[in-house]
Amino acid sequence: MTWWQISAAANAVIMAAYTAISVAIGRALWRSGQWRKNRLGLATTAIFFTCGVHHGWHTVHLLLPDDAMNALTGHHMTGDGGMPGMDMGDDDASHRDHLAGNPMRIAFNDPSTTAWDIITATAAVWYWTLRSRFPALVRGAAVFEDLKLRQAEERALRESEERYRGIVETTSEGVALLDQDGRIGYANAQLADLVGRGGPELPELDLVDLVVEEDRPKIIDGLARTRRDGTQRVEVGLRHAAGRPVSAQVALTTRLGASGEVEGVLAMVADVTDQKTAEAQLRQAQRLDAVGQLAGGVAHDFNNLLTVIDGYAAMLLAQTDGPARTDLTAIRNAADRAAGLTRQLLAFSRHQTAKPRAVDLNELVGGLEEMLRRLIREDVELDVRTRAAPATVWADHVQLEQVIVNLVVNGRDAMPAGGRLTIATDHVDLDADESGRLGLPPGGQVVLTVTDTGHGMPPEVQARAFEPFFTTKEQGKGTGLGLSTAYGIIRQAGGHITVSSAPHAGSTFRVYLPLVPAVADQRKADPDFGDEHLADGDETILLVEDDPAVRELTERILTSAGYQTLVAANGQEALDLARRHPAIDLLLTDVVMPGTNGRQLADRLTEVIPGLPVVYTSAHTHGVLDERIEGAAVAFIDKPFTAAALTRTIRETLGSHLHSTRP
Repeated sequence: MTWWQISAAANAVIMAAYTAISVAIGRALWRSGQWRKNRLGLATTAIFFTCGVHHGWHTVHLLLPDDAMNALTGHHMTGDGGMPGMDMGDDDASHRDHLAGNPMRIAFNDPSTTAWDIITATAAVWYWTLRSRFPALVRGAAVFEDLKLRQAEERALRESEERYRGIVETTSEGVALLDQDGRIGYANAQLADLVGRGGPELPELDLVDLVVEEDRPKIIDGLARTRRDGTQRVEVGLRHAAGRPVSAQVALTTRLGASGEVEGVLAMVADVTDQKTAEAQLRQAQRLDAVGQLAGGVAHDFNNLLTVIDGYAAMLLAQTDGPARTDLTAIRNAADRAAGLTRQLLAFSRHQTAKPRAVDLNELVGGLEEMLRRLIREDVELDVRTRAAPATVWADHVQLEQVIVNLVVNGRDAMPAGGRLTIATDHVDLDADESGRLGLPPGGQVVLTVTDTGHGMPPEVQARAFEPFFTTKEQGKGTGLGLSTAYGIIRQAGGHITVSSAPHAGSTFRVYLPLVPAVADQRKADPDFGDEHLADGDETILLVEDDPAVRELTERILTSAGYQTLVAANGQEALDLARRHPAIDLLLTDVVMPGTNGRQLADRLTEVIPGLPVVYTSAHTHGVLDERIEGAAVAFIDKPFTAAALTRTIRETLGSHLHSTRP
């Protein structure tokens, strides 16, 4: 094969490669809509196309016969094979046989030119073979984008990424990008803080690994539903590195790729721990309030029965000698214990009539210390820490003592093998957030803390600690009313009580009560009611009681004491009696009655008989009376009451009225 034939074949290969490349690039430009605006791509197409045409022309020159080539180029050969006007010497005669008669072939008959054509063809073939490995070379018009346009788009992309990264990093929620298998590819700092881990620890972990064991089926199901439906929302507990509980609401959304296929899941994690705690506290308060209403109603009816039982037993005891007195005394003792239980129920329901006054908790705790040391066992160490400054609160002194005793007994029983019991008082100033969480007004509070080193309580026991009759003690060793009574007393006093505990880590009870200015303690010594002697008199008393058994018993007690008694079963009957008998010296009325209650009745009668002394009696006031019963001629006595206590209260009230009306 001659040199010019080899050169022709090489040029044909170059022409084919260049033409194919220009067509591929041009088609990509056309399909992508860049034919007019992508100048670089258009220029590249043109370069490859013109190069292909040029090498095609060379091929034609090399392959056409001399006559056709002369006709195509317009050249005419001389007789000796030269061109017109071209003088060839003898030295050139030897070249005539190597020339085909066409002067254009001279340029392509040079071996160096042919070698270069072979090299160019080899490069063209090699370039074309790369199309399968780098399809953008011949199919992707994006490779020919304008550099300035690309730089502008890249800058806009960077700004967009920085903007969204700023949003993701500053949001209050945790953000995680998950792959198809739920593995974390990216997580922001907020998510790392939620689980108490460092940011670098989260990538490559599964989202399921951050969820507590019992909630893992929920998050697995949520991820599956998200891949199917696009979005899902689940609430789970997170595993915090420090072990503290974290409740989270996780919003899951699918992430789509450029072609619309699902690439993974976006997880937005919100911390709802405070919200869940508040909801749990609200549910507990609602549950306790409902139980308290039930307990108060039971106590009301039960106290009426105890009033009758104890009253008639006392009458029989006064008339009986011999062995029967022992039985009657046992009946009265049982009634007294039952009355103690109902008082605890009333304290829990926050309807026990309190007699609040200014009480210094430091003095109260100090006065109880010796008694508390006798109350606990020898293997329990008592540590009392009271604040130097006065810790004055407004509450019932006796009820506060009951709260402290109940908490100490609870702590003692939680340490069967001994331990340390600490009682402390302190002052705290609640900010708006803390006061809102506790349901107390902002400002100064006195905190009474009782801490034990006992076996502690799991969360499910803590949630029910203040429920009445709930106890973890063995049968016969606890009524379940100690903590519920403390809860009711503190809430009635306008305070709050909390418990924090963990298994094998002891328990701490905190009692919050509003701090009041230090004033003198108005406590009065309780009269000695051990004497069963009736305080007699001859005044006229209007008795109003809706319970027939209590009404009959009370009438017998008043008659036995010498009083003139007018009896009514309700408020309307009492008003009718007052109109017919205006010379009434005292009103003795139950508080809770159908129709007109005792407070309303007293208000209407004192309008007709100004200054009329009033003694209220009730087993459960249901909030009808104020917490403080004030006035020289106003008194209150709880049911069940004894005959002596009732007549003594009446006598004292009449005496106070007589003293206040003297000139």
